[in-house]
Amino acid sequence: MPAAPVEQQAQDVASALAFLIRQAESLGFDASRVVLMGHSAGAHLSALVGTDMRYLNKAGLSPKSLRGVIPLDGACYDVPRQIAEGGDFMHETYIQAFGGEKERQLTLSPTHHAAAPNAPAFLILHVQRVDGTAQSKALAAALQKAGTPAEVRSFDGIGLKGHAEINRRLGDPAYPATPVVDAWLKSVFEK
Repeated sequence: MPAAPVEQQAQDVASALAFLIRQAESLGFDASRVVLMGHSAGAHLSALVGTDMRYLNKAGLSPKSLRGVIPLDGACYDVPRQIAEGGDFMHETYIQAFGGEKERQLTLSPTHHAAAPNAPAFLILHVQRVDGTAQSKALAAALQKAGTPAEVRSFDGIGLKGHAEINRRLGDPAYPATPVVDAWLKSVFEK
């Protein structure tokens, strides 16, 4: 930001995903076993690409191009709500990213796009941050209402330290989120 607005960032994610899927054979992976995962702002972008089909469609993909989405500790899945309730800490950053117009904020809100079609499944992870917890639960509820399987899991970690730790330690077998993600991936890849 501001050189690449959120809309462009989300399209870049979808376009990169399409490129990788087209190159799956030469890159040595199964194009039918793809999950999109992102942390913080990347959690928002992955959730947006998994709920607003304009991005996947423009890249020549569909919701079935993914097996699922794993947002890691995002706090802005419902942009107007976060701007209104999130306090002063990130307020200006959110305004810079999403603007002051409610219609644009809604357009960039994964929770607003949670009506089907969506990516086939979501595993939404968060640490102990009030806004991240509330936003994660609300996104899951909206997805579930639309018939999209969505699971929310909470992990220890407070504030920015916890926010960084879930990103840094995911993959470490001793970190509690790792076996949760591994089990979820196994379940979505078996379908």
